[in-house]
Amino acid sequence: MLRNIVFSFLALLLAVSVRAEVIDIDNAELARLSAAGVPVIDIRTAGEWKDSGVVQGSKLITYVDERGQVDAPAWLAKVQAVAKPDQPVIVICRSGNRTRAASQLLSGQAGYQKVYNVKGGVRAWVDEGRPLTPMASAVAACPAGA
Repeated sequence: MLRNIVFSFLALLLAVSVRAEVIDIDNAELARLSAAGVPVIDIRTAGEWKDSGVVQGSKLITYVDERGQVDAPAWLAKVQAVAKPDQPVIVICRSGNRTRAASQLLSGQAGYQKVYNVKGGVRAWVDEGRPLTPMASAVAACPAGA
């Protein structure tokens, strides 16, 4: 029994020490990190991208589709084409809600070491008067399959 307790404690300690860091950021930090080359993954749907536009340089990889479904393995494969788990990544959606689940998936299951979650999402970006790029420009810059 003591051996099981010690093993469980060591496993928990190891899990905590290798767990990724999810960091909430504001728009100023988004702009700074993006300019420094940290990839921005816009997880909204194609309809949302088309309606509002996207943050310049964003990679468009839908997390929750129009039917409310998530294909986590397919989504992770697309994200890994943009950034590997040892590289930082920024995740943005419309309001910051969907990015919570996506960030947790990246950090908890996919081993991403540093995930930035944009508080307030694209709405907050627009509310601050920051520019958006038309979807067509962003699609041209996305990796194959994204």
